Amino acid sequence: MNEKLFSNQELLRRLPAGPLGSHIDIFVSVLYGRGYTKLTVKQKIPIISELSQWLHKQHLGIEGLNEFWINKFIRHREKRSRLGRGNRSTLKQFKNFLREEGILPASVPEIEDSPLQRIENTFALYLEQERGLSQDTLDNYLPIVRRFLMERFHNRKIFLDKLRSQDISGFILHYAHTMSPGRAQLTVSALRSFLRFLYKRGEIATDLAAAVPTVAKWRFSGIPKFLQQEQVERLLQSCDQNTAAGQRDYAILLLLSRLGLRAGEVMHMDLDDIHWESGELIVRGKSSREERLPLPHDVGQAIAAYLRHSRPHCSSRRVFIRLFAPHQGFSSSVAVCDVVRRSLARAGLNLDFKGAHLLRHTLATNMLRGGATFTEIGEILRHQHPSTTEIYAKVDIEALRSIAQPWPGGEA
Repeated sequence: MNEKLFSNQELLRRLPAGPLGSHIDIFVSVLYGRGYTKLTVKQKIPIISELSQWLHKQHLGIEGLNEFWINKFIRHREKRSRLGRGNRSTLKQFKNFLREEGILPASVPEIEDSPLQRIENTFALYLEQERGLSQDTLDNYLPIVRRFLMERFHNRKIFLDKLRSQDISGFILHYAHTMSPGRAQLTVSALRSFLRFLYKRGEIATDLAAAVPTVAKWRFSGIPKFLQQEQVERLLQSCDQNTAAGQRDYAILLLLSRLGLRAGEVMHMDLDDIHWESGELIVRGKSSREERLPLPHDVGQAIAAYLRHSRPHCSSRRVFIRLFAPHQGFSSSVAVCDVVRRSLARAGLNLDFKGAHLLRHTLATNMLRGGATFTEIGEILRHQHPSTTEIYAKVDIEALRSIAQPWPGGEA
């Protein structure tokens, strides 16, 4: 047994003799390798030991580690006392560990918790295998579909053939006034996709996708939000580079502001994407495209400082790693946007728009003001269509003044 955690035979004897007991030692080592403290590891082991003993009493082997039996164990545990904080996530973490080690098969048959979950899982499979959509799209679509079905059927049995066009329009109209135009468009796209899926499978007799209202989003109706150059400097200076968090955030902000990367591109950046000798960076953009960008000296210096002094030791090949255990790459691009939000707050910049795209817009605006053409801006931002770059014409105030017509009745 791992000596860092269990130092005497007394503790060894306390470990369960059930089907999970022989795997706890390796799990402990993995937890230490992922940056968990001794105290946190000691807090995780009891619930796994208890599960092992319970499985043994149920005459189950390690094959009992599926959602059905885990949920049954949790209900059994809660009858005696309240489940501890983090116990559920520990059990899930242990199950994932067994899969990673090949002790459990990669896909253990799961017993579905509810009809709603079955519908959601089948739709996700359709989006992934038949439509070829990314995990990011699934993460956006599935919560919308879940909310729609929950509000339509509440806690009653789900009859998909009972769906009507007024259910769809009512759902959209109820939430439309609380959403941005972009979020509203995402909502209608998710519902159209789901309703086409139901029609294709024969779950509904009519293709209700046509009943989903259209959300207007006028092209170029808004002006890109951006920072002035002195505000960018304040943002960068807000990072305390004497700390691990400051070094990491400074490198991320430089990538966003100097290269105009998207949040997802920063999140997915791999150690092998940085070609130090040639001074290039491989960027994995939309639609699985890979492109090469020059790596500016200051950006390279910031990344190198973070990698040498502040990046946690772990097996992940991602460049940017969580500061706290488990030491792994960010789980979503939201974490990159959070870096921007926290930095804006530290710098005292209270803006309406606080996402990572703010710095992408800022780069494009500053390039335009510096004399760059739309073609050059499109190349740096890696726009697939030239029309995407045209919105930045709205921030070129001097050029707009030169073509403005006198106001009728105004001064000559």
